This record gives sequence, structure tokens and C-alpha cells, in this order.
Amino acid sequence: MPYNCANPDDVLKIIKDEQIEMVDLRFVDLPGLWQHFSVPPQTITPDSFADGIGFDGSSIRGFQEIQESDMLVVPDPTTAFLDPFTEAPTLVMICNILDPINAQPYSRDARYIAQKAETHLTATGIGDTSYFGPELEFFVFNEVHYDQGTNYAYYDIDATEANWNGHEGLGLGHKLRPKEGYFPVPPADTLQDARTEMVRLLEDIGIPVEAHHHEVATGGQGEIDMRFASLTRMADNVMIYKYVVKNVARSRGMTATFMPKPLFGDNGSGMHVHQSIWQNSRPIFAGDGYAGSSDLMRYYIGGLLKHAPALLGICAPTVNSYRRLVPGFEAPVNLGYSRRNRSAACRIPMYTPDPKARRVEFRCPDPSCNPYLAFAAMLMAGIDGIRTRLDPGEPIDKNLYDLPPVERARIPSTPGSLDAALDALQADDKFLLSHDVFTIDVLETYIGYKRAHDVEEMRIRPHPYEFVLYYDV
Repeated sequence: MPYNCANPDDVLKIIKDEQIEMVDLRFVDLPGLWQHFSVPPQTITPDSFADGIGFDGSSIRGFQEIQESDMLVVPDPTTAFLDPFTEAPTLVMICNILDPINAQPYSRDARYIAQKAETHLTATGIGDTSYFGPELEFFVFNEVHYDQGTNYAYYDIDATEANWNGHEGLGLGHKLRPKEGYFPVPPADTLQDARTEMVRLLEDIGIPVEAHHHEVATGGQGEIDMRFASLTRMADNVMIYKYVVKNVARSRGMTATFMPKPLFGDNGSGMHVHQSIWQNSRPIFAGDGYAGSSDLMRYYIGGLLKHAPALLGICAPTVNSYRRLVPGFEAPVNLGYSRRNRSAACRIPMYTPDPKARRVEFRCPDPSCNPYLAFAAMLMAGIDGIRTRLDPGEPIDKNLYDLPPVERARIPSTPGSLDAALDALQADDKFLLSHDVFTIDVLETYIGYKRAHDVEEMRIRPHPYEFVLYYDV
């Protein structure tokens, strides 16, 4: 059962009553991977939630240099949950980062940026809550080998259900051919029980799940759909989701990855992000316009489409992301909007006429991103669209992949590489800097890191090196 702690006293009571033997403190680095260190439970006192607990920030990607390494983590008691994978009873809390010199929130803390975006929304008067519902896809493989050196480079993947698999030991029938993984039952779908265990653990932690299923690609692609939540809470849930998926796979002798495009010639893993804004418990995206939308919703879509190239520097942030963002797959490169249409970058789902379900789905992001930065950036783009009343143009209720070349050329396209997306982010950053939600320092640090560690690495190393860089996302 989830703990549902509301304050430090609740956490301290749980530590005592549940005989917690270790407390694990987690935070996210700038690129988006979880980091952690553990302390004995007696270390956690009421002061820990105000004054923080010290750690070395110089070894964390995108954080401090060595001469300014001392930092503090401040646990958020509302995030407490029991780790389902540790031998000793371990309480996990997600933390914010504090600068010990000025006792202020650390400007490069992605969770703080997400919280500032939510505060900014309230300050605008547009709404008081932004809801996000990402659909993270992933692969579960039976074996993965990769390496590169001066004179070689390779990767080698195996999956029991994959169509390429025919060697002894795994050479069974009922194989999923490329693009035929959506939704065959077992035995073709070999991961039903694994995904069910993932869902059970997520719900035990307190994350509601709506569905799970196999995805389009062969070789173990799946998806688990979490119920929507507010921006920062959902970013927390994404980090927990990745942790659970990877560790359930490991416990079953397999390995999971959220790498956008691990298989050539088959579908990659996206993160379609459903989003809406509410004011006083009222959905402001519902109206009597196209597909049941309001003017504010269409302006929000206008913001997403206008700023999409810059957004992708944050929302599709790896070289490998642009192996997925190619025509012909469910990763639209044409920047238009439509109802029901999965070939459009922005889709208005039409499952129900209920105004509470009215939302926009932005389909370009992938799960290699830092969710705190990605959700904050999308909200800021949407707010900018509403603030400037950006007209998204006419909807396109056609399969964009089938349009004649001349007609398709009129539709703006996503960047074709991470380098181009980072160029767009540098050229179009004012909407992110509004009210200091993002800062110049954060964007310069982020872009500099990506150029040095992603773009430049791939310029000088062979293509298989992508697995070394991105398999662990």
C-alpha cells in the first residue's frame, strides 16, 4: 500500500512503525538519470526536511564544478515509498537540491524547474493545474552485448519472441514479425507476466495504471499507461516507472531499455505526452470548437507547434532519438494537428465526448528525456501560445505519410538531428526564460553538455557507440 505521507512527521512515524532499515535519497541529474545515496534511518530528523543532507555535487552530470562541490538534498515527504527490490526494508524519498551557501533552491535542479513551471502557470491566471499523461514505451531483451574500441564496434541483441531468433535454445515458433507486435496474445507476446508484475508494483507504490500491452515492434517492446497527474508529480512517477520496469526485467533475467531506437527497421520507443490545463476543477481545453476544443486549447497547440523544433532539443535529446523521428513510423515529423490522427504531431484524442477528457497529445518526445525538463518546456510552450493567441492553422485530417510531396512540403517538419534541435533551442529560448522558469545558465549548461557528450561523441565514434551512450536511459 502507498504511504501517502503529507509531512515529515508522517515519514518519521513510518520509519519507526515499519522498522525501516535504510533511507534512500534520490534526485535527478540534468540529462535525466536518477541518482541516489542511502543513509541509516536515525540520520533522518525533522531538520533533514528543512536543512537538507549533504552530498558531493561535482560528480553529478550538469551540476557543480569540483571547487563548488558541496550541495544538499532536501527530501520531499509526499514522495515516500517502500522500495520493492531491496533486501533490507528501504524507504525511498525523492529530493530537491539546495545550495548550502545561500540556502536557496539550486537553479540546475530539474525538479525545481518543473515546480517553477507550475507556479508560473498559476501566476498567469490561465489555470491552476497542468495535467500530464505520458505513454512511455520500452524494450525488454533477453540478451544485450555492445562494445567499441580502436579497431572494432558492435552491438548484439537477442529476444525470445523476436522474428530474427532461430538459434538453438530460443528457436521456438510464434514469432512477432516487424511492426506486428500490436496486440497479439501469448505465446507470441512473451512478456505478459513481466508487465503485470511491473503494474502490480507501480500500484503498490501508489501510481495508478490504466493499461499495459505489447507495442508494435518485435523483440519485446511494451507500454504501461499511468493515469495522468500534475506536472511535477508525473515527472516523479516517470522516474519510478523506469526504475520498476528495469528492475523487474533484471529480476527475471532480462534487461529493459528506454532507448528510442534500439532496432533498425522497426518501430522505436516514443513518449506520447497527453496534457491539459484546469482552472478551479474545470477543464479549460473543452469547448465547442474543432474536436470539442476551446480557443485556449488551440492556442496551446499553436505554442507546441511553433516551438516544436526547440522543444525537441529537450524532449528528444539524444542522437539516437533522430533514428526514430523519421517518416513512416508512429513518430510524426510533420508539425500539424488533428483529431484521432496518429500521423500528426499534435493529436486530439476522441475516445469520449466527456469535457474532462479533452486534451492534446504531443507525439514527438521520447523516453530518453529528463521528464521534469520536458514537461516544463511543453507547458511553457503552451502558455506562450495562449499568451500570444497563436493560431495553429487548419487541422489536417489526412494521413500525412500519404500526402503528395508538394503538399507535404508545405507542412513544417521536425529537426533531422540532435545538432539541429539544439540549434533551434538556442535560437528560440525566450518562451522558456519567461519568469526565470528556465535560466540562461541552465540552458547553456544543458546545451553544452549535449553538444560535448552526445553530438561530438557520435562525430568521432562508430554508429554502434549509440548503445554505449544510450542503452541505460
